[in-house]
Amino acid sequence: MRRDVGRTALLFTSVGSVIGSGWLLGAMNATQIGGPAAIISWVVGAVAIMLLALIHAELGGMHPVNGGMVRFPHYAFGSLVGYGMGWIYYLGSVTLAPIEVEAAIQYADKWLHEAFGFHVMHLVGTSVILNGAGYAVAAVLMIIFTLINLWGVSRLSRANTTIVWWKIAVPVLTIIVLVVTQFKTSNFTAGDGFAPAGVKGILSAIATGGVVFAYLGFEQAIQFGGETRNPKRNIPFAVVGSMLIGAVVYILLQVAFLGALNPHAAAHGWAKLSFNQFGPFAAIATGLGLGWLAVILYIDAVVSPGGTGLIYTGSSARLSYALSRNGYIPRAFEKLDDRGVPWVGVIFAFAVGMIVFLPFPGWQKLVGFITSVSVLIYAGQCLSLIAMRRQLPDWERPFRLKGAEVLAPIGFVIANLIVLFAGWTIDSKMFEAIGIGLVLLAVSQLTRSPEDRVKLDWASSAWMWPWLLGLLVLSLLSSFTGGKNDLHFGVDMGVTAVFSLVIYFFALRCRLPPEAVRERMKTADAELEQE
Repeated sequence: MRRDVGRTALLFTSVGSVIGSGWLLGAMNATQIGGPAAIISWVVGAVAIMLLALIHAELGGMHPVNGGMVRFPHYAFGSLVGYGMGWIYYLGSVTLAPIEVEAAIQYADKWLHEAFGFHVMHLVGTSVILNGAGYAVAAVLMIIFTLINLWGVSRLSRANTTIVWWKIAVPVLTIIVLVVTQFKTSNFTAGDGFAPAGVKGILSAIATGGVVFAYLGFEQAIQFGGETRNPKRNIPFAVVGSMLIGAVVYILLQVAFLGALNPHAAAHGWAKLSFNQFGPFAAIATGLGLGWLAVILYIDAVVSPGGTGLIYTGSSARLSYALSRNGYIPRAFEKLDDRGVPWVGVIFAFAVGMIVFLPFPGWQKLVGFITSVSVLIYAGQCLSLIAMRRQLPDWERPFRLKGAEVLAPIGFVIANLIVLFAGWTIDSKMFEAIGIGLVLLAVSQLTRSPEDRVKLDWASSAWMWPWLLGLLVLSLLSSFTGGKNDLHFGVDMGVTAVFSLVIYFFALRCRLPPEAVRERMKTADAELEQE
């Protein structure tokens, strides 16, 4: 693949993914779950994800290759863990373009109805979902994402850089205008109080209110790592920089959102907070007489989610490219066009995205699922970091995380706790999707000739099976949404933390020997040189 992406473009690739539909809808969703204490959710979420971002920065800098999120577990623990983590991350990545499309369409419903007389969304219970016209509009947007990605990565990065300037400017403008126009400190204790659901509500908002979901995207610099001119410098810069920008923007947005609300908005409790239109920030701007800001927000509601969806369409293709390189899925996904774009993966991502709209036709329905899937792969990177330090202690690391031996297990525990906070209702669907991936691997192995089958490293994957099964059981027994509450709140968190540490140290004992890791990395380097 060509090295066409510069330092700023790589940073903007991650920033463009971090600032998406999360800023448009996350503040309201988090407030409904945690009340004004959602501010704490955003701060805690930022600290947790920043830790995971620093871990990713070291990995991405030490060995910059396309699809790095898939390859690092493969290097450290072998093919079976590599495929498991790759499939999990692919599930999260390939569903992000559809959810961004749904967010754009949700905000667009009002002006589409005013301009053309038809709706693209409708309300079913408390969920806003696509109707027939909305599905058609979603298909058009997905086609546009696909065509731009097929156009080529250098053009994609230039287009995204322009979009990201807009994506940063609009939320910053919104923060300033709302704070200056109306900021009522009494709102922070209105309704049923600052933290109506207590600590549990604060933690639940992190997983299901859109907080972690909003911060997702910093790792996109790693996915495009093989296409930047100075990856060992540019990748850590882009990963850490995008998280810092995202954290500041999202925390201030939550504060501005709460301060600008009508004082009577929470009269019936924060859980029942609602507006007479689908876009919360646009509704606030309209209520304050800021029609011009509402217009900008409606435009941004297409640009911001659209920019993120654009990036993830390309990122999904690069993930499938890496999975194919590792021998898990058909070789067709390795095909590149004259511009170095994995075109089969781009088209396949479009097809999967269109299918995702059917069972998940609304933004709210996908948020928790994507959050849980994404943090599982982050947990895997915590293990990969320390395993590779022990396997390759002398390998050059342009960015070396201080205190990693302590921070990595903490990061692993945090990631598993976020899965717990999502609740059984969401986690059960996630584990079903993971099971489908394992079935696909089994089918692939059985249908290949013996010489073409991937050698599965069963011994080094011995930790993965009790990890996934244990998280499944803990979620079922927990006090969070859909759980049986056999493990009461607090106890379920403590048990999960202890379980996570046991799995963490067991996994490190299962790591591959250094020579096996070096061989895998040499193979990846040779492939990159050939491209």
